[in-house]
Amino acid sequence: MKRLLSLLILLGIIIGLAFYLSLPTQEGLRSLGEFYLESSYFGDYSAKSPEVVTSILWDYRGVDTLFETAVFFLAIIGSLTIFRIEGKKERAEAKSSLPLPVPVVTKFIATLILAISASIALHGQLTPGGGFQGGVALAVAPLLIIAAYSKYALENNGLDKTKAIILRSIGLLGIALIALIPLLSGGHIMQNQPIFPAEALGVPLGGSLIYYNIFEFLAVGAGFTAVFLLLAIPEEEFKEKGGACE
Repeated sequence: MKRLLSLLILLGIIIGLAFYLSLPTQEGLRSLGEFYLESSYFGDYSAKSPEVVTSILWDYRGVDTLFETAVFFLAIIGSLTIFRIEGKKERAEAKSSLPLPVPVVTKFIATLILAISASIALHGQLTPGGGFQGGVALAVAPLLIIAAYSKYALENNGLDKTKAIILRSIGLLGIALIALIPLLSGGHIMQNQPIFPAEALGVPLGGSLIYYNIFEFLAVGAGFTAVFLLLAIPEEEFKEKGGACE
């Protein structure tokens, strides 16, 4: 009862502070905001994307986003280094100890997640979302499978740590190539228009934005999956391979 009372008091304090610290309402647009809204889709050198946030992320501050992606890459590499283990071991059989409806529903939900995450990435130039958001959503699918079955369910179906790292590297290499392609035609690094086509078959592509989103989707989803596979290694196996000191 005391814990419940303390929790209610804490919740009341948080709500009260939230109302007290609420930000003032912004009336009208600032000049910088007007520039982004007017230049994300219109103009010869705009991103040709109706989704202003994606335009800002990859077009107007693309170098900043590129460095953020590099920082995320280093964080993943650091995690993989900490959990580095040597040697190979026969993969155990993937069986779920949970009631039958759980693994069955997990398969269905994982399939939906794969489709939705790809949609988030592929439509990032049209609607809120993009490669990072889609990649994060994608990583939930293998995490669910690990929880419902085990990491061996992924490995026995061909998705192990090594392949996840390879997919992540392909994603990063793709981002680098898209950034450098404009240099071949006399443009500057990460230039969008008029280097990349603005649309295909009547569908707005946002020039280079869709390619950045696809490769980042791959890099983020595979990077998180590699870390999840390492974190799911049973402790006994981890120690057998010399990954921890007794």
